[in-house]
Amino acid sequence: MGSLWGAGVLEVVWAYTMKQSQGFTRLVPSVVTGVTMVASFGLLSLPLGTAYTIWTGIGAVGAFVVGITVLGEQVNAPRVLAAVLIVSGLVLMKLSATE
Repeated sequence: MGSLWGAGVLEVVWAYTMKQSQGFTRLVPSVVTGVTMVASFGLLSLPLGTAYTIWTGIGAVGAFVVGITVLGEQVNAPRVLAAVLIVSGLVLMKLSATE
């Protein structure tokens, strides 16, 4: 499960650095995006349905938090509710996993 969390965190990093690369025109953020993207994919280790769901959920909520805290994106009730629902789905998916 630790590698799955690592994959999710790396997904947040590559999503953030991809935005910072300004369309892959800046070298360092572009390289960081590529490296963390490959590493994130490489860390997926659970059965596909569970791993992919949790990985994308971590990435979605992480990108939401980074968007608000680092990029100054808008916070409103519907967006917060969506994040809460994603986290609830992650918990339910993990609790229902049989591996």
